[in-house]
Amino acid sequence: MKKILTVTFIICAFLSSCKPKETKAETATKEKTTYVTFGDKIATDGAITKDEMYKKYENMLVSDTIDVKFTTEISKVCQKKGCWITVPLADGKESFVKFKDYGFFLPMNAGGNKVILNGKAFKSVTSVKELQHYAEDAGKSAEEIAKITEPKSTFSFLADGVLLATTIDE
Repeated sequence: MKKILTVTFIICAFLSSCKPKETKAETATKEKTTYVTFGDKIATDGAITKDEMYKKYENMLVSDTIDVKFTTEISKVCQKKGCWITVPLADGKESFVKFKDYGFFLPMNAGGNKVILNGKAFKSVTSVKELQHYAEDAGKSAEEIAKITEPKSTFSFLADGVLLATTIDE
């Protein structure tokens, strides 16, 4: 009986050591993207790309508003409390995102993460005072803040729901 158990153990050890190593491609497929919801619950489907979103912004006039859901990455997060983010669009442009009724904030370390944003997109003109306030929130120096002297046309977004991507290894 001892001999049978020993032989069985040796065979099992041998077979498990013969398992081929995983390639990088196989490892990547074992990562699963999940989302953390902030604000209203939204689905992942139906989101347009950041390039498509840029085209929509380009065709808008100041004060136009559209309901839309799009996917992008987070460039910057407010470092005071996570109350706004900036996200890239096409051609090096960005959208400035606030959260509906300041009802939720994003983690201050969320920069670089993929997000799906749902809400209202609009073009606006941001005043010098407001631009300086945002620069202060972003941790800019007094000299950098003082250089802000003109209002800026902005691609703005008021998010009512956000899905923040996280990757989990399976």
